[in-house]
Amino acid sequence: MSFFTDLAHQYIDGEWRTGSGSWDIIDFDPYNGEKLAAITVATVEEVDQAYRAAERAQTGWGETNPYSRRLVFERALRITEERESEIVEAIVTELGGTRLKAGYEVHLAKEFLREAIQLAIRPEGRILPSPVDGKENRVYRLPVGVVGVISPFNFPFLVTMKSVAPALALGNAVVIKPNQNAPVVGGGLIAKIFEDAGLPAGLLNVLVTDIAEIGDALIEHPVPKVISFAGSDRTGRHVAAVAGSHFKRAILELSGNSALVVLEDADIDYAVEAAVFSRFVYQGQVCMAANRVLVDRSIEQKFTEKFVARVLALKTGDPSDPATDIGPVINNFQADALTSLVDQAVAEGATALVRGRTRGNLVEPTVLTGLPDDSPLLRQEIFGPVVLLLSFDGEEEAVRMANDSPYGLSGAVHTANVERGVRFAKRIVTGMIHVNDSTIQDEPLVSFGGEKYSGLGRLNGDSTIEAFTTQKWISVQHGRSRFPF
Repeated sequence: MSFFTDLAHQYIDGEWRTGSGSWDIIDFDPYNGEKLAAITVATVEEVDQAYRAAERAQTGWGETNPYSRRLVFERALRITEERESEIVEAIVTELGGTRLKAGYEVHLAKEFLREAIQLAIRPEGRILPSPVDGKENRVYRLPVGVVGVISPFNFPFLVTMKSVAPALALGNAVVIKPNQNAPVVGGGLIAKIFEDAGLPAGLLNVLVTDIAEIGDALIEHPVPKVISFAGSDRTGRHVAAVAGSHFKRAILELSGNSALVVLEDADIDYAVEAAVFSRFVYQGQVCMAANRVLVDRSIEQKFTEKFVARVLALKTGDPSDPATDIGPVINNFQADALTSLVDQAVAEGATALVRGRTRGNLVEPTVLTGLPDDSPLLRQEIFGPVVLLLSFDGEEEAVRMANDSPYGLSGAVHTANVERGVRFAKRIVTGMIHVNDSTIQDEPLVSFGGEKYSGLGRLNGDSTIEAFTTQKWISVQHGRSRFPF
């Protein structure tokens, strides 16, 4: 199978189709610029067709025995394992992900499929007492119906799967709109896995399109009850506003500006390794990436020397080469924006301890220090291989600096005293923070999400059940009620 030939289509009601729009989305290899596919965009009419197909299919699926539903996910897991090498190649080709990144993404996606198998049978109802004699209160947990999933380009296979698989397992139907930089890995590939796993037609649909064609139709449509979105806070703000105005639930995984904090008693060599991974994995195009590395001034010189040496040793180049640490950023717009960002920071007084070159979409690592306190760069997300190295005097200043951001997605703190690390972590306003580890973590059972501008709601584990189900109260009166009139 050629993924970029066979799967570069719309997938609506169990059929692979050509969109009916008047223009094409072109899918490029970000490393060499090769055209991978041209996909004619879906229109507003096709948005309606996809949601109506999902609505029709969901009724029977929601009533299906959950033990039967989970068989689909067992097969989907086996298919993913059998095609793992092909999926890795597709991630390398379509996203410019290194082999390390691609392998990590597929590994985690398989873990979320394993969790979906169990999730199908996990929702529980409750029977609650009543102050009324003879009354029985039953609370049922039911699927919401149809879920719209809007996924990003950076980890499209994983991030899409972690909404799609549990939503389906819980009895819902799904419509995916993948990012136009990842229409196959984040869309068609997932549809194909579930099609081959025996998922009934109509339950999973893929629309490759753009807001320029459909506007807000994907969110405003009356069928979906939940919109799961991963992307920038700017777009997420719009998604939340539109969804809220239509009384839809929005689950938002948005931008980050994470800080990795190194206290004076940390293992410096280990902290360096964690910081390099936290910033530069997948070229820094990760919402949880450590934009800022904060180091106690007493160990600043030693840490900086080791950190700079480790960054200089990173290899930038062809993502298909197993020795490559940093591949291309997703497109030339992003490459140019990162170059301008570094130029502006240096012009404002920052010092570049390492200043990487930009060659096409290959952006070599840059390490900046000495930024003015009022630099806007300190408080924005940097989606690329640029890191800010900052020093602090004592724990109180570290807390202040870490919290000095409109974002609060992830973070990390390194210290020899684990309980000190936990106390520090509790003071940071962020949805997730990790003691003596990387800022980049995701596990199927643990609540995932952010504070401040980094998102709304949570996914994973019990949070996923809350996200993709609703509760219904049914009371039963045994005997007769007495009415006041």
